[in-house]
Amino acid sequence: MIYCYETTGGAIVERVYPAGKAPRHVRVGKQMAKRSFRAEHASVPATAGWPMACVGSGVNPDQAGELRAHFEKVGVPTDVTSQGDPVYRDAKHRKKALKCRGMFDKASYL
Repeated sequence: MIYCYETTGGAIVERVYPAGKAPRHVRVGKQMAKRSFRAEHASVPATAGWPMACVGSGVNPDQAGELRAHFEKVGVPTDVTSQGDPVYRDAKHRKKALKCRGMFDKASYL
């Protein structure tokens, strides 16, 4: 697992340890760093990573036009790359685009 530590100067560093085996303090160069639970539990902003080309819900390159036409037909206009990967603008758009194809993402929490 990855654990975060904060140096006395305020820098955040990551270290890998087995689950439950992370020490409370580590040495980073000449400084000591204390484990930072705040940094470990910081979330990614909702706008990070958008727009997103999704390989997992993509199709073969020769089917890209069909997928693009399907999105238009069902009222969820979505760009599709030449490689066949749909490009989602945000989380809501992604959910709609997946739903119209009978798909869902169990980890999306929307």
